Amino acid sequence: MASKTAAVAVDFARIYSSLGLGKETIAAVQAFRKRHADAQRLSNQYSSQPTTVDFAHYRSVLKNKAIVDEAEKLLKDFKPVTYDVSSTIKAIEAFEAKAVEKAKETEQKIDVELKELQATLANIEDARPFDQLTTEDVAKAHPRIAEAVETMMKKGKWTVPGYKEKFGDLNVM
Repeated sequence: MASKTAAVAVDFARIYSSLGLGKETIAAVQAFRKRHADAQRLSNQYSSQPTTVDFAHYRSVLKNKAIVDEAEKLLKDFKPVTYDVSSTIKAIEAFEAKAVEKAKETEQKIDVELKELQATLANIEDARPFDQLTTEDVAKAHPRIAEAVETMMKKGKWTVPGYKEKFGDLNVM
């Protein structure tokens, strides 16, 4: 089945770290994985055990042999109900296919975003320290700041709006 091969191929440690999942989510996924592993272990354990019943032993141990005969008859006549689960399996496989497709799309988006963040980080690391910047550098990087300063100078405004409210008035006189 596709689910078994997909479960083997999943690197959960990478998923936990790369998606930035919360502690509760990681704990829930790990608990689910543990329950799944336990269920698989129990299923394998019980499927390897014999399923026959020794009615001769029970006839020799019990006094009421009619009960043993009735139990044997019921067991022989028992036919499990069969269900057609093919439609459910098809729906699950379609859901798995969509989930894998979405996961691949998400992985591609994350890879693109990671590359952009790495480029931004490299740009930050290569940038000149703040104390070495000049006003020309700032004006070249953000022309709107230069335009705002020129406009303020033409109008004769020498104070920045909101500065006194935020930092107070430091004038002695």
